[in-house]
Amino acid sequence: MCRFLPAGIFVLDFASTAPSAVKSIRQRDLLNTWLRLYARQQVAPAIWEYQPARLEEELSDLIYYTVDRSGPMPHLIIQSEGTRISRAYGHTGKGILLQDYVGPRLAPFVMPIYHECVARGLPVYSVADVDDIYGRNVAYERLLLPFLTDDKVSHVIASVKTFCEDGGFEIKNLMRGNDAPPRPRLRAVIDRDLFHRVPGRIAAADVVELADQSGPNVAAETIEPN
Repeated sequence: MCRFLPAGIFVLDFASTAPSAVKSIRQRDLLNTWLRLYARQQVAPAIWEYQPARLEEELSDLIYYTVDRSGPMPHLIIQSEGTRISRAYGHTGKGILLQDYVGPRLAPFVMPIYHECVARGLPVYSVADVDDIYGRNVAYERLLLPFLTDDKVSHVIASVKTFCEDGGFEIKNLMRGNDAPPRPRLRAVIDRDLFHRVPGRIAAADVVELADQSGPNVAAETIEPN
């Protein structure tokens, strides 16, 4: 769901969720590294502190941005881009403003997600369905991680995973290959349970706390896209 402001600006509604909403094992690893840094002072870390394990293996699915906050709305400038993401959009984009790179058709669906990440200083996770050039349904899973300089979000790292339940799909021009817009399944700010719990070390007190929690829980199946 979205709301409209003057001049055709979209304001999307975002759910509140926990890290468990993230499906991809590799995206969860990236998020856990961010959470360990966040836990020290309850604020997003600086980008130079962020050194996740096996980062080189993920570079083809990562996009680095700097944030220009000199105007009324933040501008995200692409600083690096993986080859798989370039193929999905049909061209490379280093040095280009993100809204110009995605174009007017996709910007209303893409930009509010980044703006929410910058405004909140928290990870944002989204899942949308898109069709490849052969009409196969592909899940487009995006995890945004913010980083601070002088108490303001100055960098964002995006991890993008694509997954097709039917198996193989064509990534070339995935985001531009047809006129159908993305079909959002989830837009959420990760603002709950902002800590990294080491597997196998849940204390008895934590078990009681979890049992006493009220309100909806977010359950997610663990899926590692190709």
